[in-house]
Amino acid sequence: MRVFRGFHHRGIAPACALTIGNFDGVHRGHQAMLALLQSEARHRGLPTCVLTFEPHPRDFFAAKAGKPELAPARIANLRDKLGELERCGVDQVVILRFDEALASLPAQDFIRQVLVDGLGARYVLVGDDFRFGAKRQGDYATLDAAGQARGFDVARMMSYEVHGLRVSSSAVREALAAGDMAAAAALLGRPYAISGHITHGRKLGRQLGESAPGAADGFRTLNLRFAHEKPAAHGIFAVLVHGLAPEPLPGVASLGNRPTVEDAGRVLLEVHCLDWPLGAEGGYGKLARVELLHKLRDEAKYDGLEALTAAIAADTAAARAFLATHAAQRRQTTRDRI
Repeated sequence: MRVFRGFHHRGIAPACALTIGNFDGVHRGHQAMLALLQSEARHRGLPTCVLTFEPHPRDFFAAKAGKPELAPARIANLRDKLGELERCGVDQVVILRFDEALASLPAQDFIRQVLVDGLGARYVLVGDDFRFGAKRQGDYATLDAAGQARGFDVARMMSYEVHGLRVSSSAVREALAAGDMAAAAALLGRPYAISGHITHGRKLGRQLGESAPGAADGFRTLNLRFAHEKPAAHGIFAVLVHGLAPEPLPGVASLGNRPTVEDAGRVLLEVHCLDWPLGAEGGYGKLARVELLHKLRDEAKYDGLEALTAAIAADTAAARAFLATHAAQRRQTTRDRI
């Protein structure tokens, strides 16, 4: 899959079958849309292209209004969004910076400058609630009329439902905010996960819990940055870490702002592997994917490191218990399939 920031680049496809959206989470509704896009693209002999935006348009308008609370919580970082789009078989992704110029671009100019001249769209697939252009004045009817005039096909995909529930990024955010990881996984079609490179932290975990049972080396952690200020999930989780060892590593993770140890407001995913196999270097610089399988509790602020250590020890025990049950259920499922 090729990724371009903007469309003024050599190597961008001269024509394409296109879909447009934010694709936060790349949930099952997105996946169904991308499958349809692939089918239509094959019939036309075209590559598939996703047009997406950074920052999220609602982030832009919230900042412009001075009301950051109106920005949506973010399900996935850009790396994970692109990774899921690639797994869905997308050939090309074009990321447009959503700024004042793009926000104020009239709908007809967006069609001409971006879709026709910029991307060479021959087929455009959108969702049933698609709006575009300055003041959201463009809709499906606008796009369909332009397609007839300019020679590209336009199609609309209606809502995708699972067990009667409309699958949407908003529904995924609600499930993650409630800590219902099973519901989030059902909407996403996979366990919710965050990936990133392991970075150096404050090394505080090495000092914590040195006398706690099973923590002879302290509660050492893997640290992954989450680039957005409002992650859709937050709290303490039982997790599996992929990419650092031949088998997934069971662990307990904190996703949030670490209120006990710093007030910087940075969002960090800290993972303590239940059995530390990574040596002194701790996997620094490696790319890991962390599946958040079960929420144990909300993030909390403690009076000191001793209270924090006790909480981490309790979380570790709870994570061990959950992951043991989870592993047993997976083994049973595998035997049933056989």
